Amino acid sequence: MGGSILPAHWEQRAALRPADRGGDMNRRAVSSATLLLLAAVAAGVAPWLAYREAHYQAHRAEADLALGYARDITRRTDETGRQAFRGIDQLEASGFPPCSVESQALMRRIDLSSTYIQAIGYVRGDTLACSSMGMQPVALGAKTFRTSRNVVVHTRVPLAGDISSPLIGIQRGDYAVLFHRDLPLDTWTTVPDVSLAALHLEMKDSGTPMTNRGYVDRRWLEQLGDKREVTFLTDRYLVAVVRSPSYLNAGVAAVPRAHLDRRTMDIAMRVVPAGVVAGIALALAILLLARRQMSLASAIRHALRKNEFFLVYQPIVELATGKWVGAEALLRWRRATGELIGPDLFIPVAERTGAITKLTERVLRLVQEDTGRFLADHPTFHVALNLSAADLLTTTIVDLLDQLLHRTGARPSNVLVELTERALLDIGPARKVICDLRARGIEVAIDDFGTGYSSLSYLESLELDYLKIDRSFIEAIGTRAPTSQVVSHIIPMARAMGLRMIAEGVETREQADFLIENGVQYAQGWLFAKPMAFAELCLALERMNGVQANEDLAAQVTQT
Repeated sequence: MGGSILPAHWEQRAALRPADRGGDMNRRAVSSATLLLLAAVAAGVAPWLAYREAHYQAHRAEADLALGYARDITRRTDETGRQAFRGIDQLEASGFPPCSVESQALMRRIDLSSTYIQAIGYVRGDTLACSSMGMQPVALGAKTFRTSRNVVVHTRVPLAGDISSPLIGIQRGDYAVLFHRDLPLDTWTTVPDVSLAALHLEMKDSGTPMTNRGYVDRRWLEQLGDKREVTFLTDRYLVAVVRSPSYLNAGVAAVPRAHLDRRTMDIAMRVVPAGVVAGIALALAILLLARRQMSLASAIRHALRKNEFFLVYQPIVELATGKWVGAEALLRWRRATGELIGPDLFIPVAERTGAITKLTERVLRLVQEDTGRFLADHPTFHVALNLSAADLLTTTIVDLLDQLLHRTGARPSNVLVELTERALLDIGPARKVICDLRARGIEVAIDDFGTGYSSLSYLESLELDYLKIDRSFIEAIGTRAPTSQVVSHIIPMARAMGLRMIAEGVETREQADFLIENGVQYAQGWLFAKPMAFAELCLALERMNGVQANEDLAAQVTQT
């Protein structure tokens, strides 16, 4: 059970289960092999993670680069469309006769005021009959496709017979606008071989983009779906596609994967060496930890030979009377140098290496040596011992406790067994052990309830006598901490199930008053007493009994 006067991680359990020496050696070998394997894995994983991070950074950088290109293409394409349709709107709204002097003058003004328009004119058949360039007809060529918005796109319009640099024509109704094919792609790039394109989303039956530079696969549009923009990898490219917010077109940029690979290697040259160093450092740390663990395990065995372990006892108080009704046994280790090793350090190591079985034997012997005939002479006083999960796997612990009672002359009521929630994970064997203990008259408490793995269902399925309220909940009494109301829920639950309660870690009068007012029967903590040697405990009990005897005598004299 966790001792209330120290931080919870110091309140380690006095486990009571033996094991064979061969099992200890096997467990130590497995533990050492596991740590060595972890060290080897750490040495290799850290550089691999560093390379993965380099690839991730390179991919993110190249994806951002490609998205920037695609967004710029979309922005330029949208601006071209806005200028084109604004010019057509002006011509349609003017009311001027087609190709009249007034109409051509307006065409020239529209042309001059725009930044993207190369020419704007009136369409007759497949020809610009007149335009902002004059009355010279311009053949539009065959239309490439018609959109759902009734806009005709001509992707190869030769200007002045020059078929080497064709223009793009956008026709709506009787008017069309011409602009350079490369205008939407006129974006500054740092990758010389990047592929760029402006694609119409409805050009499903045409393999020809509106305009492009480099390799473009129209199937890339399928990756866009309903999204605004997307990036993805193909066998040869890292591709970005950005949908226009205004029109049915998208900008596309494709960066060759070779460029991504080069950037990955550039970053890897910087981060992988650091990963190697980190891996080596981590491996060394694991090896040092393994050495320390093995050294500590060896020190535990040495301490057992040199009798460096001892017990201290923290009184358990009946709140209604202030009487000490029991004490919790807590295992401590003082090395020959005088150094105290905390249970939070040596108990986990002992459990992992199998040395816990040797500590079990020592705890039983220390309880026997410390208490002697005291428990036999004080039938209403008990010593609380805590069992670990391993103790509940077999009924060996029941036999060990029988031996303890026999050697000390104690009654079963002189022993209280405490189980942590973690010890109840394997509920089947635990139920058997609990039943055997209670059949002998040894009472059982669940310790630290609410801080571990179990739940109310565990309490309902087990026969228990006490519920210990963890110190973390007691500390919250009278505060605004989130756990301040937990005690108010635990108390009525325990009362409804017929469980007596022991509060751990009581340090203030306010906490004690709250517990008394709410019907908690027992408590332990600095407010009442600190852990002490058993001889000191006996002296304190004698003083308390002497005071009580004097008070009883005074009461008798007063009555006479």
